[in-house]
Amino acid sequence: MQPFHASSSKGLGPKGQDPIGKLALAVVTAPERAQHSVMSAPAGAREDAMRTLLQTGADAGVQIIATRPEADTERLLGQAWPFPSPFRVSVRTVSVSEGVDRVEARARRSLERLGLPRGDVLLVSNAADLAGAEGRALWDRIKALKDRGLYRRIGFCATMEDGPALLARRFQPDVVQMPCNLLDQRPVTEGVLNELAGQGVEVHVSSVFARGLLFASRESLPPHLAAHGMALSRARRRLAEARVDPMQAALAFALGLPPAAAVIASVASAAELRAIVAAAHAPRPDLDWEALALDEPAALAVGPRLSISNAA
Repeated sequence: MQPFHASSSKGLGPKGQDPIGKLALAVVTAPERAQHSVMSAPAGAREDAMRTLLQTGADAGVQIIATRPEADTERLLGQAWPFPSPFRVSVRTVSVSEGVDRVEARARRSLERLGLPRGDVLLVSNAADLAGAEGRALWDRIKALKDRGLYRRIGFCATMEDGPALLARRFQPDVVQMPCNLLDQRPVTEGVLNELAGQGVEVHVSSVFARGLLFASRESLPPHLAAHGMALSRARRRLAEARVDPMQAALAFALGLPPAAAVIASVASAAELRAIVAAAHAPRPDLDWEALALDEPAALAVGPRLSISNAA
């Protein structure tokens, strides 16, 4: 067990760092995510909505945008970057089940759609792709893209169940992205984040809002999490008693993790982003972080995401 100790500095991360310096944004284009999401705008206004979101992030000091090859997100981003753009961009691959040639072609296409000559990070989207029969061929192919200068760094996305530290020793990635949040603190308590950082890997933390569960009512929980309703209610009650907003607590926990070089928050609109930035700058609460975790956090890894629009 490796306990997490939150910094007491108001609005600052470890060693007085500006928390926004670690904040990364994953733009979500699901229409149901928020009432004023990018994709809820009329087709002709979506680019303007994306431009407003990105400019809001740039003005706040956000430096990292995390993308994935789905829907129309990459094209919208490519048409809406502020100029000059302050952002470093991470891109995710398609599944190796489509073939390594397709993985390479789609990684190149992502840069074209984003309007970028090169990307900062290319991530294998599923660590299971590396553990399979084509894992080495896949890694060699994305490493070749790095060697050609199309991406500055390469890595993979993983969960606790993937054994990320072992995979990192095998493939020696530059970056590993994995979920870690208030409800599932296993990467901290089991020492995985520290082990990755000790290997020289840059750690990016995702799912910081626990797939929306921090904001869900007990009645709205999906069936596979119904048994955890009491534990979730208990965690929210502890936050309420401490007068801490769930979003503020989630960001304080993730941004205060010393091994985390980036904390990825999903955002669907400029309004959500403003709420996230405000929560990140809020005074850091003094909480018993371990008491907020679920007893069986692996259950969070499956099932659909829930909306956070009510919180944002």
